[in-house]
Amino acid sequence: MEDEILTCDVSEGVARLVMNRPGKLNALSDAMLAALTDRLTALGADPDIRVIILAGAGKAFCAGHDLKEMQAGRATLDGGAAYFNDLFARCGALMQLIPSLPQPVIAEVHGIATAAGCQLVATCDMAVAAEGTRFGVNGVNIGLFCSTPMVALTRNIGRKAAFELLTTGQFVDAARATELGLINRAVPHDRLQAETRALAQTIAGKLTAAVRIGKAAFYEQAQMDLAEAYSHTGRVMADNMLLRDTDEGITAFLEKRSPDWA
Repeated sequence: MEDEILTCDVSEGVARLVMNRPGKLNALSDAMLAALTDRLTALGADPDIRVIILAGAGKAFCAGHDLKEMQAGRATLDGGAAYFNDLFARCGALMQLIPSLPQPVIAEVHGIATAAGCQLVATCDMAVAAEGTRFGVNGVNIGLFCSTPMVALTRNIGRKAAFELLTTGQFVDAARATELGLINRAVPHDRLQAETRALAQTIAGKLTAAVRIGKAAFYEQAQMDLAEAYSHTGRVMADNMLLRDTDEGITAFLEKRSPDWA
């Protein structure tokens, strides 16, 4: 069934979304892009969801775009020009949706994350990977420079390291990906799901309003110059201070007790 392309399990405020095309290494087909966009939009609007985990079924997290589907797109009078422009626009919209969601999104990565799959990891707010996972923006190996994955990659790691990956098509392992800042940490494969959920539950245990305010401000200030960023985040903190639950949280800390958050 079409809805099985993506599965979702919700527990204690954490939604675990699993790309479910294992036979295609969870490639970002037209159907997968649509399913991810629709489901993430719905989760973003759900006030009971505090954290989202994005994972992949089978042997890999995500192998990027579906190349067979892309090649089939050439069978038009314009040679695929309209299709390709629309495809990359839809993919770009998904990548912009993730940081705009109110909830933190954590990538749970294993196997490989290549091209647009690596872009997806870089786009998520955090990422935990199994030891041995391989990451690459390797489109250049088949004559297609990973220009759209480059956007997310260069906002996660240093420019020289990003350019080397983009121009050589070489892969890095989870240890190197951690050093570069592409992922938060690498863990044993048999601990991947548990460690990712533990991180999600830690965040889910914080004041939801504060985390949502903070995520929005995090991305907003990153686009500003220093003075504007301080001015903006100062206003954000002042608004945060005026929340009833923030007052309760500080009072509880001073009184050495657990906060009674609504």
